[in-house]
Amino acid sequence: MASFLYRLGQMAFRQRRWVLLLWVAVVAVVGIKGLTAADGPDDSSSMPGIESQKAFDLIDKRFPGTEADGASARIVFVAPDGQKVTAAENREAVVKTVTEAADGGQVASAVNPFEANAVSKDGRTAYATVTYKVTASDVSDGSKNELQEALGEAKQAGLTVESGGNAVAAQTEAGGLGEAAGVLVAALVLLVTFGSMAAAGLPLLTAIIGVLTSMFAITALSSAFGLSSSTGTLATMLGLAVGIDYAMFIVSRYREERGKGHAPQEAAGRAAGTAGSAVVFAGLTVVVALAGLSVVGVPMLTKMGLAAAGAVLLSVIIALTLVPALLGFWPNAVLPRRLRHRNRKGTRANMKRLETVTNAAGSTKESRWARFVLCRPLPVLLLSVVGLGILALPVTDLQLGMSGDEAKPTSTTERRAYDALADGFGPGFNGPLTIVVDAQGADDAAGAVDTIAKKIASTGGVVSVSKPRFNEAGDTAIISATPSTSPTSEETKNLVHTIRSERSGLESATDATFQVTGTTAANIDVAQKMQSALIPYLAIVVGLAFLLLLVVFRSILVPVKAAVGFLLSVLASLGAVVAVFQWGWAAGLLGVEQTGPIMSMMPIFLVGIVFGLAMDYQVFLVSRMREAYVHGQTPGRAMVTGFGHSARVVVAAALIMMGVFSGFITAGEPMIKMIGFGLAIAVLFDAFVVRMAFVPAVLALLGRRAWWLPRWLDRMLPRVDIEGEALAHSDTPAAQPDERQRETAGI
Repeated sequence: MASFLYRLGQMAFRQRRWVLLLWVAVVAVVGIKGLTAADGPDDSSSMPGIESQKAFDLIDKRFPGTEADGASARIVFVAPDGQKVTAAENREAVVKTVTEAADGGQVASAVNPFEANAVSKDGRTAYATVTYKVTASDVSDGSKNELQEALGEAKQAGLTVESGGNAVAAQTEAGGLGEAAGVLVAALVLLVTFGSMAAAGLPLLTAIIGVLTSMFAITALSSAFGLSSSTGTLATMLGLAVGIDYAMFIVSRYREERGKGHAPQEAAGRAAGTAGSAVVFAGLTVVVALAGLSVVGVPMLTKMGLAAAGAVLLSVIIALTLVPALLGFWPNAVLPRRLRHRNRKGTRANMKRLETVTNAAGSTKESRWARFVLCRPLPVLLLSVVGLGILALPVTDLQLGMSGDEAKPTSTTERRAYDALADGFGPGFNGPLTIVVDAQGADDAAGAVDTIAKKIASTGGVVSVSKPRFNEAGDTAIISATPSTSPTSEETKNLVHTIRSERSGLESATDATFQVTGTTAANIDVAQKMQSALIPYLAIVVGLAFLLLLVVFRSILVPVKAAVGFLLSVLASLGAVVAVFQWGWAAGLLGVEQTGPIMSMMPIFLVGIVFGLAMDYQVFLVSRMREAYVHGQTPGRAMVTGFGHSARVVVAAALIMMGVFSGFITAGEPMIKMIGFGLAIAVLFDAFVVRMAFVPAVLALLGRRAWWLPRWLDRMLPRVDIEGEALAHSDTPAAQPDERQRETAGI
C-alpha cells in the first residue's frame, strides 16, 4: 500500500499539469451534467415497516386524490378579553378573512369555522382550515403572502390572528452567518497551524472542489436514482469535514518530509505513502459507517448515507492525487514563512534549519503532555472514563420523537397559533390521531365502523372522536380522535399503544380492522424504529471497523480501545444533548425556548458522523505511534513520538470541525440547533478527551501488549504497510542540487 501510494504521489507531483487538467475536466463535465439534469423528486417521508405508513398507503389507495400529508394551513382567531368570535362584528371579520384566503391561486378550499363547528366552548377561539392544491414544498412565496394579506381584515377588527400548518412553515435553512463564521474559524485554525497562507488555503480549496463535484454528481443522478434535494446534506457536511482533514494530513506530512531534507517530489511521494495510507483506511472506516445506514431500513437515510460515502471516497482520491499535484506547483509556499526557500544558494541551509525544527518533536507541548500521561496513565485514564461516564448518564432518560410548532420560538406565528389552539381546544388538539378503518370484510361496514369509533371514544385519554368519513365504496372510513394530552407527551404515546392493543378484540367482534396514523402516531412509530435500529447499526459499524483497524494496526487491543473510546464519546455527547434539549439545562444560552423529545434520527446521525470523524483521528494519531514502534522505538517512546508529530494536526482538525458544526447552533430551527450542538460537543469529547487522554493512557498501560497479535492471525492478515516501512528500507539519496533546484522552482 505505502509503495503504491508513494509512486502515485510522485507521479501526481511530476505530472501535475496533466493531473490538474484532468480534475478541471472532471469538475466541468460533472458540473454541466448536474446543471442540466432534470429535477429530482421531492423529499419523501416514507418509512416502510411501520403501522402509520401502512395506514397512509391505505388512505392513498382507498381515497384516490387525497394526499395524506398534503399542504394545509390553519388560521387561528382569538377574540379580545371579554369578547367572543361569534359576536356580529368579529364573525363578519372572520368570514371575510376566510373568503379572501379561499381566493388564493394555489388554494383548493377554505373552511369557515362557523360552518365546520371549529369554535371553542368558551367562544373565544376559532380556526379555519385552508387546503392547497399542491404539496407543502410547492407552495409559493406568493401564496404565503396572499394568506398573510388576507389576515389583515380580522386584525383590523381587533382579533388576534395567527397561522400555522405545513403550508406556511418557513423552509429550514442551515446556512447563514453562523456557518460563514465556521468556515472563517477553519481558515484561521489552518493558518495558525501551518503558518502559511498557501498551506492553509490548499486544504480548503481541495475540500471545496470535492464538495462541488459531489453535489454536481448527486444532482446529475437525482432523477435516475430518486435522490431528493436533502440527499446531499450529509454529503456536503462530511465531504467538507473529511476533505479538509485528509488534505491537511497530507500537507502536514509533506512539510515534515521536507524538513528531513528530502526534495519536493520525494517529500510528496513519502507524504502520499505514509499519511496517504492513513487517509485511505480512515476513509474506508467512514464509508463503512455511512453505508451501514442502510440497515436502518429508511430509504431516505440509505440514500443519504450512500451519497455521503461517495463524497468521502472522492475526498480520498483528491487527497492522493490533486493535493500532491498542487504541491508541485507551489513546493515551498506551504512551508513556514521563516523557513521558505529565499534563493537557490540558501536551499541547503534552510533545509537544515527546517530539519532541526521538525525533528524536535520531543520539545513540543504535545510531547510534554504525552510524557505526562506516560508517567501517570492510570489517573488520566480513570479521570477521562469517569468524566465521560458521568456526562453519559442522562442517556438513561432519552426520549425520542419529533418536535413540532411547540418547539419553535414564541416570536413565530406558528408557535403562537399552536399555543392559542392548545388554550382554546386542549393540548391534544394539535396532535389528533387518525384512525383508518378497513371494513371490506364486514357484512355491515357502517355498523363495524360505528362500533370501533365508540370503543375508541370510550378509551381513557381520548377527549373526542369525529364522525366517520367514508370513501366512495363505503368500505373504508377515517376517524379523527383527539387526545387529552400534548403530541409529544408520554401519555399520548401510551394512548396510541392502548388503542392499538384493542384491535384484536374489535376485529373478532366486527370483522373489520383499523390502523392508527397521523403525524403524532407517525412520530411515535419512527422513534421506535430508530431506537430499535440503533443497536444493530452500532454492532455492524463497530464490527466492520474493528476488522479494518485490525488489518491497519495488526493488533487486537488497539481496535478494541478505539471502539470503547468511540462509545464513550458518543454516549457522553448524547447525554449532553439530552441534558440541554430534553431537560433544559443551559437551554437559554443556546436560545432553546422549549424542551422536548430528542429528534428520532439524532442518535443515528450522531453515531454515523462522529464515528467517521473519530476513526479519522484514531487512524492519524495512532498510525504515527505504530510507525515509530515499527521503526524500532520502545512502546513508551513511540507513543510520545507519534503524539508529538500528530496531535497538533488532530487538534487543528477537531477545532475546524467544532467551528463548522457550532455554526448550526445559531440557526433558529431547534432541530438544526440540536444537530449542531450534538456534533460539536461530540468532536470536543472525542478529540480532546478520548484521543488526547484516553488513548495515550491506555497505550501507556498496555506497553508492548498494545501491539500484540497471535502469530496465526498475523500470517492470515494481509500486510498493508500503513507505516511506510517499505519506504524506510528503500531511502533514496538526496536529490542532486540541479534536480532539487528544478523541483523547487516547480519546473
